[in-house]
Amino acid sequence: MKKSTKVTLTVVAAAALAACGRSRRDPCDQASFNEAACEEAVRSGGYYYDGSWYTMSYHYPYPYYYDHHRTYVSSGGSVFSAPSGSYARPGAATSSGVVRGGFGSSGAAHGAGE
Repeated sequence: MKKSTKVTLTVVAAAALAACGRSRRDPCDQASFNEAACEEAVRSGGYYYDGSWYTMSYHYPYPYYYDHHRTYVSSGGSVFSAPSGSYARPGAATSSGVVRGGFGSSGAAHGAGE
């Protein structure tokens, strides 16, 4: 397949997904690569996206997908990043700064004998 055909197919596929309202992106796909989420997806056999689990069968180890993405970007490919937190496991800690459970600083002070 020629390079121009690949680019056209990528653009058409991205437009089709946007048109149907399906915004889910495989974290190991070269155009929507997410390093941490892809590594976990390969290890776990799937990934969470917006709180839902998607089973995937990855045929190669993580470095293959990383290298594939780097080659894609270095040859001018466009990357469509998912919003921050899209690949988070439901109920997982977030970066909001909210601490749930435990005793906080008062528990730490009492535990230290103060």
